[in-house]
Amino acid sequence: MTIKDIARLSGYGVATVSRALNNHPDVSQETRQKVLAVVEQQGFQPNNNAKHLKQQTSTSIAVIVKGTQNMLFADLVERLQALLREANRDVSVYYLDEDADEVAYAVQMCRERKPAGILFLGGGDQESFLQEFGDITIPCVLLTNIAGDLGFDNLSSITTDDREAARQAVYFLAERGHRHIGLLGGNWSCFQIGYRRFLGCVQACEELGLPFDGERQCEPCRYSLADAYTAARRLLERCPELTAIFAVSDVMAMGTIRALRDLGKQVPQDVSVMGYDGIAIADYLVPRLTTVRQNTQHMAERGVDVLLRNIERNCQPLHEVVPFQLIAGESVARLER
Repeated sequence: MTIKDIARLSGYGVATVSRALNNHPDVSQETRQKVLAVVEQQGFQPNNNAKHLKQQTSTSIAVIVKGTQNMLFADLVERLQALLREANRDVSVYYLDEDADEVAYAVQMCRERKPAGILFLGGGDQESFLQEFGDITIPCVLLTNIAGDLGFDNLSSITTDDREAARQAVYFLAERGHRHIGLLGGNWSCFQIGYRRFLGCVQACEELGLPFDGERQCEPCRYSLADAYTAARRLLERCPELTAIFAVSDVMAMGTIRALRDLGKQVPQDVSVMGYDGIAIADYLVPRLTTVRQNTQHMAERGVDVLLRNIERNCQPLHEVVPFQLIAGESVARLER
């Protein structure tokens, strides 16, 4: 039994029957009752899965978040959801592990759920995009990473200049007398966000003449409090002379501060800590965190605007860099020169 059968038995057109089943206001009460009487008599059950799939095809935006413990993404997701709902778009959010293949997941999702567009948060592994993104034909936007060099005409990107922001963070620490600076966190494979922040640190140390041995002064880790805690202890054990640690996310900076406290060290009196992201909770830490603040409001607004424009008008992709801000909190001390 299909909706066409209901239309034939009730004497109404398929469109009228569809409106009656969905309580559309353009259908009279008499017509609705006749249609529902046939439905009850025949035991018709609407295909809710097909209905949901159709709704997703026409309006739904998928948000794929790579990383479940990065608090920056929580803020971004909240802003994206509000903006998309204002635009009368349904939103579905999918969280993946930071080591997952987000492109393969997106390809599978496009086949099964047929969203109108995709917003990628985090990730952006170049190899995965080059090998797999060609199977995706709908408009997409990559937030917090670059995509201009990939050359896809349906992939835009909105990001921060991570290399320059990290460079300025090291300059900030150096201006306050720090010469022995450690770098904590991130994945340093090419195209990853953490790698660009690593390059910014290296550049600043070279320009300032600061000692920087990547094998000793750097410790990678995942974007989580627990991993950062463990990594900070390893870094301090290997480099006890460090006077400052630059963590490539605020979450990692928080884990670092806890590790230092458990090692009997005070922040910033013994070791200074600087973060990256500017999440709201950083303003309420003790000490208040010094950090690089990303403009998540602007990033979300531009991401949604670019995606919807590309869906509705089939525009060319855009690749934009949003401004960042250095926030001088209380977690970096000024050393005696």
